[in-house]
Amino acid sequence: MTTPFDARQDLADAPRVVRDQKPRDAATLILLRGDRVLMGRRAPGHVFMPSKWVFPGGRLERSDFTAASTGRPDGRTAARLDVQMPARRGRALMLTAVRETFEETGLVLGAPAPPASVAGPWRAYRQSGALPDLSALTYVARAITPPGRARRFDARFFVADASSLLHPEPTQGCGELDEIAWFPLDEAERLDLPAITRFVLGEVRDRLDDPDRPPPFVRMVRGRHLVTRA
Repeated sequence: MTTPFDARQDLADAPRVVRDQKPRDAATLILLRGDRVLMGRRAPGHVFMPSKWVFPGGRLERSDFTAASTGRPDGRTAARLDVQMPARRGRALMLTAVRETFEETGLVLGAPAPPASVAGPWRAYRQSGALPDLSALTYVARAITPPGRARRFDARFFVADASSLLHPEPTQGCGELDEIAWFPLDEAERLDLPAITRFVLGEVRDRLDDPDRPPPFVRMVRGRHLVTRA
């Protein structure tokens, strides 16, 4: 059963405080371990959605375009991303999801590889002895933050199974998330979630029974939230 999108809650999650700004590309990774999902609570000092429980993720960095990887996304994921953007950007966003998850949780999604010395945001990940495995990620949703928020993102959501992690439990990460834990899906839905996180969590649950369902695209058009699928 499709979870309805709570437009009123979405506006309350991040009240309008500034003039409009262009959304920045971002990516999020939803990790599943059986009937459990990995969630992190944003530190209370954050400007954007403080103390809310979310999936790991963050904005696209320039180095994500050139980071090494292994594996290829499945054909359906690649085709759906190709409709929205050049393949190079779609690949970079998948890598964003992997990198941000590592930075925020310490979890390494990828295949074992000799440690490599690189500069920039990928340095710590590559020194961990892994290469991101793009075949582990499936594209499941897209959402654009409403206009006028302190932060705006054009976020793509990916899901991956925990079997693709090189070790099963999160570590402290960078501190952006002050608590990280695996929750049963039913329990996760009762956390203090942003509206978009709750909606995508419901989407992930529905995909367990219908993996071919088209990804939803959530955005605001002429002052009203719109959810479409393609």
